[in-house]
Amino acid sequence: MKFNALIIVFSIAIVGIIGFTGCRKKEPTVAKIHVRDSSNQSVEGARVVLYGEPSPGEHGIPILFDTTISNSSGEAVFNFDDVYQLGQAGVAVLNIDVVLGIDAGHGIIKVEEETTSEETVFIQ
Repeated sequence: MKFNALIIVFSIAIVGIIGFTGCRKKEPTVAKIHVRDSSNQSVEGARVVLYGEPSPGEHGIPILFDTTISNSSGEAVFNFDDVYQLGQAGVAVLNIDVVLGIDAGHGIIKVEEETTSEETVFIQ
């Protein structure tokens, strides 16, 4: 009798744990690049490229590649919801290239899961 009650309690606990973790919605995974000039002013209209370096044996093809233009606040926003899957440890470490005319800047960003990762790149 005690054994059956223990099995029932254990079964309810397992179903509860699975129910709570299986229904969790994932939060947005975003990378935000702040583009600044040498006088620390926001730069609008700069082309911002994020890309991952290929691992050896991948024939030099970047694993992730995305580009956008910085807005009036000097921000370039990238959404990685389609890249990140629940339970995945980390998302990516990406190179940043920023170009506006003859000015350019470079950086690196570590994109963390379910948060907004931010980095500032200065162009000159």
